[in-house]
Amino acid sequence: MLPPDLPPQERLTVLHVSQPVDGGLAHVVAGLVRSQVAAGLRVVVAAPPGGTLHAAAAVAGAEVVLWSARGTFGTALSGARRLARLIRRAGPHLVHAHGTRAGAAVQLAVRGRIPTVYQPHCWPFEADGALAARTAVVRERRTVRWAHRVVCASEAQRARGAAARVAGRWVVLPSGVDLRRFAPGDDDRRQERRDCLPALRDTVPAGAPLVVCVARLCRQKGQSTLLRAWTEVTAAVPDAHLVLVGDGPDRAALHRAAPPGVVFAGAVDGAAPWYRAADLVVLPSRWEGMALAPLEAMACGRPVVLTDVGGARECLPPDAADACLVPPDDPAALAAALTTLLAAPDRRTALGARLLEHVRSAHDARRTAGAVLNVYRELLAVPPVLTAARAGR
Repeated sequence: MLPPDLPPQERLTVLHVSQPVDGGLAHVVAGLVRSQVAAGLRVVVAAPPGGTLHAAAAVAGAEVVLWSARGTFGTALSGARRLARLIRRAGPHLVHAHGTRAGAAVQLAVRGRIPTVYQPHCWPFEADGALAARTAVVRERRTVRWAHRVVCASEAQRARGAAARVAGRWVVLPSGVDLRRFAPGDDDRRQERRDCLPALRDTVPAGAPLVVCVARLCRQKGQSTLLRAWTEVTAAVPDAHLVLVGDGPDRAALHRAAPPGVVFAGAVDGAAPWYRAADLVVLPSRWEGMALAPLEAMACGRPVVLTDVGGARECLPPDAADACLVPPDDPAALAAALTTLLAAPDRRTALGARLLEHVRSAHDARRTAGAVLNVYRELLAVPPVLTAARAGR
């Protein structure tokens, strides 16, 4: 698994720099860490405290150090200086930055002296208002200038960056999921699985149609659109229930806006039991790179309804797009798609089986991890690159 020019007595060291430390990004980084430690690499993870990444990386066998780059430009420079000191101590052969803040800090600290992979996960200029978006575009252009490779989770994400004149050395690596952790359960025991989840046991009647949304409660994930659609869903399917799994800054506002039949489960340790308990999984995002939650649900054999943003279309087999995709911020279209599938159990079963087949063939996390290692191998295969990394310590 190591680049062929590395001396056999030397262990390849990869430094992952990540901010934020929760949500789908943390799951992606933790998965890469597990696979790279198993491949024999020395892995160091630098990230802020909190979230789930520190614990997951430590359990996987990585060396974990505290680092953050929050706040103003001045504190960002301070974070970059701390990162530069950390890099000198860790001595990585390659740095892999995750998220826009981490990417900017690595750009300031490294300036191309060490092979650098930048993985934005989501473009920040898709989230901001017009003025902030222009600033974000300028920042991303600077960041990718120093990156030897920019990893996107979908061709749509790459195209969005290119359209904003973010000129990266692109690699498109579709998101993958751990097919050992996310797998179908026995549908004959679905009610039993619901009864094992306290948030459902006392709130959702036995046999009621259940729609599950697993996502951080924030503007990006679009739960406010889902709540506006839910009134129309229950008008057509009166006994249907919706569960929002996750926590986040919009929790209080979503609580106030929620109609009857909506359950807030809060943050959970693992999403797989919720997918297996569901009849249908929904993710009404406003923007994405390629979201993990739909892939996880598909790996559990569940049909999904997604907004047609980011890599949503690319994560589906072409013959399922019409049933699964709706426009973003369109409550009526979302309600119609949910209602159609809730009213057709046989169609849900067939769609879930088709999506399961697809995710197993196209979105296995082991394949994604192997592709990332191939990117590392490519960057480190030429001896002058390795020499330059040594000089940059």
